[in-house]
Amino acid sequence: MSSDDPKPGLGLAFLPIALTFVVLGIQLFVFDTFTPHVPLVLGIAITALMGRYIGLSWKDMEEGMLQVVSLGLPAVGILMLVGMITGVWIASGTVPTLIFYGLELLDPTIFLAAATLLCAVVSVSLGTSWGTVGTVGLALMGIGAGFGLPAHWTAAAVVSGAFFGDKLSPLSDTTNLAPAVTGVYLFSHIRNLLPTTLPTMAIALVLYGIAGVWLIDDQAASFERIAAINEGLSSSFTLSWWTVLPVILVIAMAVKRLPALPVLFTGVLLGGLTAVIFQGASVQNLFAFAFSGYEISTGVSEIDNLLNRGGIQSMTWVITLLLIALSFGGILERTGCMKVLIEALVARAQTFPRLQTSAIGSSMATNIIAGDPYLAITLTGRMFGPAYRGKGYSMLNLSRATEEGGTLISPLIPWNAGGAVVITSLGLTVSGADMTDLLYIPLAFACWLSPLFGVLYAYTGWFSPKACEDEQQEWIENDEDIMDMDQFHKDVQRTRNSVYRMN
Repeated sequence: MSSDDPKPGLGLAFLPIALTFVVLGIQLFVFDTFTPHVPLVLGIAITALMGRYIGLSWKDMEEGMLQVVSLGLPAVGILMLVGMITGVWIASGTVPTLIFYGLELLDPTIFLAAATLLCAVVSVSLGTSWGTVGTVGLALMGIGAGFGLPAHWTAAAVVSGAFFGDKLSPLSDTTNLAPAVTGVYLFSHIRNLLPTTLPTMAIALVLYGIAGVWLIDDQAASFERIAAINEGLSSSFTLSWWTVLPVILVIAMAVKRLPALPVLFTGVLLGGLTAVIFQGASVQNLFAFAFSGYEISTGVSEIDNLLNRGGIQSMTWVITLLLIALSFGGILERTGCMKVLIEALVARAQTFPRLQTSAIGSSMATNIIAGDPYLAITLTGRMFGPAYRGKGYSMLNLSRATEEGGTLISPLIPWNAGGAVVITSLGLTVSGADMTDLLYIPLAFACWLSPLFGVLYAYTGWFSPKACEDEQQEWIENDEDIMDMDQFHKDVQRTRNSVYRMN
């Protein structure tokens, strides 16, 4: 959006967002249906009408939507591969083997903390939280069910670990996007994430350790239930350490920093080969598992509920939601709605603590409104950059803020791309009046504690670096926009006084 394009006033910019949330609220709480797709489509239509009202053509708005949708196409590829790898790895015995040995070897009381650590390691290696949730996370849900743990507790541990790892992985798309948008070096960005990420992870591990002791009792960790699950798995699959080979090889390739899409596709091929050799599956079966998912009937409800899933088709709900959310975010950006709202936040941020808090809040709000972490990071990084430079603070502060409100909050919003992946991949129940599984949201401690640490550091001045001379010189050489904050706030005050006199 150029400076010459028409843009709405603050009230008009907020109107389509407010109306969309009204429709979304009716869908969720009146119709009692958790399908945000149609409300978001109506949101696109409402925003388009507002865009026409201020003088934008449909072609302009369509180009804005397509531009943002194109940013999310790699994520669509990852989602399809996650669906394929889930179906094939179940058929190969990989996921059943992980569940079997997890129930045999893990102590139930430390399971939640161990699950968090495992997901963190895998996610750092793979560079994708979504891939981690759909593969290792699925196996951990089975182990948690065997131990009698509520699904929302296991899901919370998986989410905390997976998105913690994604945030710190140099292979992650969002971890690369944040420094690219703000103009800082990747590994400087990752180092600057540690002061908020490590304390929150430590707190999360302690809380999951306490929860493990509290949740597990003689009845919960029923040896009869565990024995029934393991007997069902061993009678339905050939289980050995060889069937875990696809996981080991995929992690090894990820450690070598190979791109996520080829690594995940290789995982599908390795899983298919394992299914043919060890489970006697045919190529025709593999094609069906990759597209439609795996089907099994063991008579053990825990196994059947967990392993009847996967395939590209299982991801269509998420993929369509992602494309619609990206389109909604794109038209909000193209019509200037998001820019106007973010400028209003910047106008009120007269000190660095307020600026940092506003940046984190802006990223979170964009995540909630547009349903997309990529847009949350991109918009916040672009709009707040001149203000940070104007105050003389390092752009590392902004890159961290975009990730805290973008990457980590994404899985906590059910209609967001990240939240939809979690709900679909882990088989959480959110239909009808039963929303118990959504309790994973407040229990994903590592995700929502990190932004709080970011705000704390902003107000205390800890880990909030000023821009060094080299960075300031780089701004000048790159002709970066540096906002004159004193003049900006004078202009804002002058506008307010003018409006006050008119009234």
